[in-house]
Amino acid sequence: MDRNHQVLNVLKALADHNRLLIVSALHLHKEMCACQITELLEVTGATASRHLALLVNAGILNSRKDGRWIYYSISKAFAGEYGLLKQWLENIPVDQALTDEESARLERILEMDIADVCRKRRS
Repeated sequence: MDRNHQVLNVLKALADHNRLLIVSALHLHKEMCACQITELLEVTGATASRHLALLVNAGILNSRKDGRWIYYSISKAFAGEYGLLKQWLENIPVDQALTDEESARLERILEMDIADVCRKRRS
C-alpha cells in the first residue's frame, strides 16, 4: 500500500466523532479495555467493535488480549509515522478533545473495576 493510500485510510478512520473520541481517550489514558470504550461511546458492543476494527486496520491502534479482555492503545508506529497528528493530539486542550459530559463519563468509567464495566455492558 502506498503512503498516500495509508494517509487516506488514517484520515477516513479519524473522520468520525466516535473514532476521534476513542483516539482522544487513548491518548489521555494510554490503554483501555474494549468494554470501557463501548461504555464511553454509549453504543452496542458490535458498533464499538466496528469502530475499533477500522482504527486497528488503519494502523492507528494496537490491540492485545489479556484473559477475556481486549485492550487497545495508540500504535507506536502510528504515533511515530504521523508525527504531526501526534503533535496535534498532544496539543489539544482536554476540554476541546472531549466534551464535559464525555470527560466526566471517561473518568467515571476509568474509576470502575473493568469486570464491573464489562458485566454492565453485557446486561
